[in-house]
This record gives sequence, C-alpha cells and structure tokens, in this order.
Amino acid sequence: MNNPRLPYLREKVRLLPKEPGVYLMRDKNDRIIYVGKAKALKNRVSSYFRSVEKHTEKVYKMVENVYDFNTIVTDSEFEALVLECSLIKQHAPKYNILLKDDKGYHYIKVTDPEGWSRIQAAMQRQEDDARYIGPYISSYVVRQTVEEANRAFQLPTCSRRFPQDFKKTRPCLNFYIKQCMGVCRGKIPLPEYREQVSEALDFIRGGSAKSIERLTGMMEQASGEMEFEKAAAYRDRIRAIQKITEHQKVVFSKTPEQDVVSFAQTDRMTAAAVLKFREERLVDKEDFLLPEAGELSALRREFLMGYYDADIPKVIAVDGEVEDRELLERLFSEKAGRKVSVSLPQRGDNARLVEMAKNNAAQRLAQETARSNRDVAALDDLARLLGLSRPPVYIEAYDISNIGAGTVVAGMAAFENGKPKKDAYKKFNLRGFEAPDDYACMREVISRRFSHYEEEKETGRGFGRLPDLILLDGGRGHVAAVRPVLEGMGFDIPVFGMVKDDRHRTRAIARDGGEIAISAQKGAFDLVTRIQDEVHRFAITYSRSKHRKSSLELTLTRAPGIGPARARELYRRFKTLRAMREATVDQLAGTPGMTRPAAEALHRYLTEDPPAQPPEKC
Repeated sequence: MNNPRLPYLREKVRLLPKEPGVYLMRDKNDRIIYVGKAKALKNRVSSYFRSVEKHTEKVYKMVENVYDFNTIVTDSEFEALVLECSLIKQHAPKYNILLKDDKGYHYIKVTDPEGWSRIQAAMQRQEDDARYIGPYISSYVVRQTVEEANRAFQLPTCSRRFPQDFKKTRPCLNFYIKQCMGVCRGKIPLPEYREQVSEALDFIRGGSAKSIERLTGMMEQASGEMEFEKAAAYRDRIRAIQKITEHQKVVFSKTPEQDVVSFAQTDRMTAAAVLKFREERLVDKEDFLLPEAGELSALRREFLMGYYDADIPKVIAVDGEVEDRELLERLFSEKAGRKVSVSLPQRGDNARLVEMAKNNAAQRLAQETARSNRDVAALDDLARLLGLSRPPVYIEAYDISNIGAGTVVAGMAAFENGKPKKDAYKKFNLRGFEAPDDYACMREVISRRFSHYEEEKETGRGFGRLPDLILLDGGRGHVAAVRPVLEGMGFDIPVFGMVKDDRHRTRAIARDGGEIAISAQKGAFDLVTRIQDEVHRFAITYSRSKHRKSSLELTLTRAPGIGPARARELYRRFKTLRAMREATVDQLAGTPGMTRPAAEALHRYLTEDPPAQPPEKC
C-alpha cells in the first residue's frame, strides 16, 4: 500500500466513538472521495486501514488515496443512512456508486391519428402529425408492447399505404394466420378500424386485464342486443389478448406496482437490471454497468439508495440479501409517504421475474466482457447454490489419478469467467504413495500448491493468484481432508467436492456434513460438470503419459549399458520406441550421457530383437 498517511489515519481512528454516524474520506486536495455510514464509527472506519491487502480492488484504491477523514455522529443508524444518502447526492464522491442517466428515450408512435393509423416503435420524437406515447427508457419494452398490441388486435404492420393500396394485391401471410385483419382488401370501414386502434391503445395504457374487462362488457352488450356477429368479433379479440398474455406472461406481475432488481458480477464489474411493473404490466426496463465488484449485499444497498429518489413503488423485489434492508424500507417509506417493502422472493411468479431481471443483468455484463450470457448466469447460480458472497470468477479444480503402481499424479485445472484457463493448469507428480490414498494425496497437492503463493503473489499469475473457489473431484471426505490444510496455512477459501454417480456423471456438490443437489440448477450443473470432466481429462492424460514413460524407461534399462539416467534422457529426446528404432547410431550417441558403444548396443537391441511397445492406454 503506497499511502504514507496510514500511521496517522490508524492513530486517528483510535479516537473515534463507537456510535452511529457518517464518515467522509478525503484526498490530499480535501475532496470528498467516499461517503459511508456506520453503526459503530470506530469499528467501521478502522476496518479500512487494517489488513489493506485483503481489500477489494475498489476499496484498496480508495484507501490508497485517503489523506484524511472526518465523521458526523448521529443519534441513530437510520439518521446516519438518511445523511449518507444526502451527502452522496450532494458531493458525488468518486468511489461511491453513481448512477448516470445517459440513455436515450423511446416512444410508441401512432401515425395518422385521424385516418388509417399505425402503431409503431420510435427511437425519438419527431416534429410531425403523429401522436406519441412515452417516453420510455427501454427500447425492449417499447418493441415488445407494440408487437403485442398489433398482434392481439390484428393491426397491419406491412409497408402498404391505405387507402392508396386497397385491392392492389392479395393479402400477405399475416392475414391468413389471423395476425392481421386484412385492411388491404378494402372491406373494413374506417370507423371500425379506428375503433380497433383505439382498443389497442387502451391495451397499451391499461394492460390486458382492463382491456379484457372492457371488451367483455361490450361483447355482452352486443349479444344482448342480438348483434351476434359483433359479439363474436369482441370474443375473438378477448381470446387473442388472453393468448398473448399466456405466451408472454413473464411481462405481467401479480403485484400491481413493483420493481424487480437483480445483479450479475465479474471480478471487475457489476451489472444491475431494473424491471418496472405498473398496473401489473412491465412498462420499462433499465440496466446499469457499475465499474466495480464487491460483496453483493453492500452493493445492493448502495445501488438502491442511489436509484430511488422518486417514483418509488410499493414493492422492490431483489435477488438476494440487502445490507440494512429494514433501514432502507423505512427510508423509502418516508420518501414515498406510504409503506414500501424490499422483498427477496424465493419461489413463485416473483421469483421467476427476479430470474428474468438477472438474465437481463447477465446479458448487459456479457456485452461488456465478451463472456456469454450463459457463463455469467451459471457463475451467479453457483454462487447462490454454495452460499458464496459473490460469483467465483477464478476456480481451481483438483483430481488425483492412479492407474499403475508407483504412478500417482494429480492435475489442477483453472477456470476463469466460466471458461478453461489452460495456461494456469498445473501437474503434480506424487512420490511415496505406493498404496492408493486419495485423502493423503489431496492434502499433499493442496499443501504444495499454496506453499508457493507467498513466493509468487507479486506476479498475480499461476500459483501467485488465489482462487475464489476450490473444487475437488471427490466427496465429503476429500473436503474434510483438505480444509484443515488451508486453514492451517492461513487461507480462507471455499472448498467443495464434486460427487459423481455410479455412471461417473456429476450428481452433487459435497461440503462438510452433507451434499447439495445441483441437477435442478441447470446453469450451475452444466458448469460443474464441465469443470469435473475437464480436470479428470487433464489428470488422466498426465497419468497415462507418466505410465507410458515409466514403462518405456523400464524397457530401455533391459538393454546393455542403459541405466535409469540414460533411459530418462533417451525418453526425453525420442519420446517413443518407434522413434528410437528409426534413429541412427549417431543420433542415439548424441543423446546426453550416451557413449558410442552404448548407442551401438542399444541400436542392436532395438532393431535385432525389438521389445514390445508399451501400451498407449492403461
């Protein structure tokens, strides 16, 4: 840490009270670079200036730039939260989450309001005679709403002009599959068409429930007046709306007014997605990219606090624990003038909406990081399943392979952002384990791997990088064997086992005291299966290579004048018996440690009475 002020800052912390309040971190120019709140000021502020090497990248950089700090003591933690919110908006500190509204707006456009209107999506408002509904932040919501309205009310979406193009050509496919009323035939009166457009606009403004209620009343009235053809037309529109809402039910919420907020993370950034539901209908979507990563419960709190200043819904559904959730509910309730609930749905429709928001956040993150949406979502699923505070960006997996006496090896595969990082793979040759003992071998491998960390940590690569998660090919026994080794070396890294079924397929995740079924979590299941298969492939390939080498060296030592040292050098140079048979005496003699007589004897041994080639597979 390159901050010469640390001794001064640590000394100043000693004088702080253990009372609630707000702290303001300042740089050498006296600018406020971070504002935070604390239940106990002394405890919270002191945490920044001790064990600084363990901070996240964002906090590390902030502490590196702190020249001084000051505090404001409050009467309660809630007062501290209100003051923190106010100071962040007032000073916009560099290291707080700041949400910038730099997006364009989108509209629903109604062309030719007095004639043959069309309902379209528009990126911006034009100076024309059209009517505009909006603005909306999300083009996704606009396009989806326009598509639903046009399909439910069978409005034309083609490029033909009316009434100029009446009866010029046959109707397009949409007419025959009942997605357009066929205005181009010239058989629909303008008043009837305008009524249908008006109903579509009511559907857009009020949602499906109100449209169905109104159309049902009109259908019953027409039926009572013996206008059965008209009643049948209303019935068909009701069925079309019901079909749309059934196939696209995800855009509706049983809670009339709520926002759904979810997050996705990499090791360097976080994406947040907000789905806004009003009158049970999805009316807008926003997403944000936050150039930082950290403990998600704290990030959720800071995001929500910065996002909600006005238009606070009755319910805010989030995808996980929120730091100070009760205090936030109280703050939002006072701002809105009514009760506001921050909920964590676990099942049902709201849980599915949370998952939809998470997929949107993952998609936003995938666009920025060139990672697939599947990888982002899988890592989030795995973190939730294992109870991790954040997605495991860097994972190390270990497998022991023993396919022959004296040939015990281990493989370490590394995965970064859900994909194999092959330049970080490592091989371990284990000696002194004649009898199979997976637990002892795994302890040996973990001990050797992490003993190199201190030597290489400055590089941040290979053994100098700590994993966010360790996965072992094995069950609870493997976890129980390895965890004390890590704890004894001072490492606090989550460790789990990958359990296979009788058919050698991934079945569950093992932990101390039990197993976690993962088959129901497809993203996490597919990821763990890929990791388990890859580390097994890597370890068994190395084991077979070692076994072939041992067999070849043993074969060579039967030749006159060839001992273990020369056998190793010959193997290192030629790799296979075939290559040695095809070599000349001069080439054999050119091997380090070889003499001309030994080369001639080996050549005769290989060509006159050739030994059997060691098997490729064991």
